[in-house]
Amino acid sequence: MAPLPGAELVQRPLQLYRYLLRCCRELPTKGIQEHYRHAVRQSFRVHSDEDNPERIQQIIKRAIEDADWVMNKLSPSQLLPSRSP
Repeated sequence: MAPLPGAELVQRPLQLYRYLLRCCRELPTKGIQEHYRHAVRQSFRVHSDEDNPERIQQIIKRAIEDADWVMNKLSPSQLLPSRSP
């Protein structure tokens, strides 16, 4: 599962925040959704005073890459137990 469409349109921190929260809604269970929603909020607070445009773009790029990794790691098909014939 890739991140939601529109990742290439994310240019500002608020856009990133909303995008990542939408990604959280696509995760398979409520517990996992809450965990990553909390992580997104915490990270947003930690970086809220960042004012260097270059650093902000680095953070945005890395956050989207991380979201891609999480979405692939936690896709519903991977969480289901495999069936043996």
